[in-house]
Amino acid sequence: MSDTFSSRPIRVAVIGAGPAGVYASDILAKAQKKLDVQFSIDLFDRYPAPFGLIRYGVAPDHPRIKGIIKALHKVLDRGDIRLIGNVNIGTDLTIEDLRRHYDAVIFATGAIKDADMSLPGVELEGSYGAADFVSWYDGHPDYPREWPLEAQKVAVIGNGNVALDVARVLSKHADDLLETEIPDNVYEGLKTSPVTDVHIFGRRGPAQVKFTPLELRELSHSRDVDIVLYEEDFEFDEASDEAIKTNNQIKTMVNTLANWLVEQEEREAEASRRLHLHFLHQPVEILEGKNADGSGTGKVAGIRFERMELDGTGNARGTGEFVDYEVQAVYRAIGYFGSEIEGIPFDDKRGVIRNEAGRVLDENGEHIPGTYATGWIKRGPVGLIGHTKGDAMETIDCLINDVESLPQAEAPQEQAVVELLESRGVEYTTWEGWLKLDEHELGLGASFGPLADGNPRERVKVVPREEMVRISRAD
Repeated sequence: MSDTFSSRPIRVAVIGAGPAGVYASDILAKAQKKLDVQFSIDLFDRYPAPFGLIRYGVAPDHPRIKGIIKALHKVLDRGDIRLIGNVNIGTDLTIEDLRRHYDAVIFATGAIKDADMSLPGVELEGSYGAADFVSWYDGHPDYPREWPLEAQKVAVIGNGNVALDVARVLSKHADDLLETEIPDNVYEGLKTSPVTDVHIFGRRGPAQVKFTPLELRELSHSRDVDIVLYEEDFEFDEASDEAIKTNNQIKTMVNTLANWLVEQEEREAEASRRLHLHFLHQPVEILEGKNADGSGTGKVAGIRFERMELDGTGNARGTGEFVDYEVQAVYRAIGYFGSEIEGIPFDDKRGVIRNEAGRVLDENGEHIPGTYATGWIKRGPVGLIGHTKGDAMETIDCLINDVESLPQAEAPQEQAVVELLESRGVEYTTWEGWLKLDEHELGLGASFGPLADGNPRERVKVVPREEMVRISRAD
């Protein structure tokens, strides 16, 4: 080890305080106990509060969220990782600033925007990206406080967990979400929604869906919402049969769907809202409404699909049969896409930072010393939150193996980067600030009064960035 690193800790900046960033920081902090080296870790986030995807990207009624947040909270509460929030990389701090103050930088910035979808009519009013809607109902500080919830009939394109989240939130009664941390503006918006029918569309069959059993079963927990399925959509080919036999998760989901189909035939439809699950539907065009004179309204009035059939391999092919559905809104839940960071090589096709096993690569495929990536910005927006931990381990292993060759920072003192932020007037937040905001949000919930079931409201999320910063920085 170099003489410099034997006399001071290796300074590491982790960019992004979501699960990927927290896991990477935790693994690195624990690794130093087994190594002849010390790390000084700063965990940055562009938002005033930590937890990233868990706070701003997962539906608030997921029961497992609280457990994940508790685990992440425990890591940051130890005190060996310094949280610096409300700092935007690229403006508040540049890449050059990071290289001057840190020996290594790990990017864990995730993916927050919708993947592009080339579909006629996608630009119409009433056509939305699911990621934008998720950010709204999760109280993201950089998104508008209001959302146009005017449609009675809604289409959700996609067969992943995000599609289920979007459809469940759209179809659920607002009062039943008060037990979550949804902000007041979200509650008020959902309460006035006139929605009666939400349709989820997937292009392949029931055995090819991308959601997980837990998310699927949660659909049946919504009060006064009937699940509607269609027998003609239940098609299975040789690959489907093999998947059902060999994959317990697929078997569980197919059995759940099949049971719902049978139960549907035996019960009367009584709910005021319906959530429809469609399979073997390939979107062809979002249809525009027409004025009396035949001109277009510029608004969504329907959506056209081609009926699909399985080809024996689990893939789907068109049948040439088309079907239209009357809807007034379309939500595209086909995946997320990473955002480029100026000065860091980016793969425009995959939406990730160019890397090999977490080592960031330049245009020639060479590792940029001291630069790493983890999480969705490393591998793309696939897999569950739990997969992020193994992903972080791979990246941290690379960093540890590279310790001898890390470029040495010019100004590695811990206070130096804080002084730089203060000199630029950046109102950064800290872990102590998060504890204040956390206490404030819990207090808002307690002051709300008892819910219909007699239990108190647990928390009310603060949305405006300036209010989050004010509370976090209060003396």
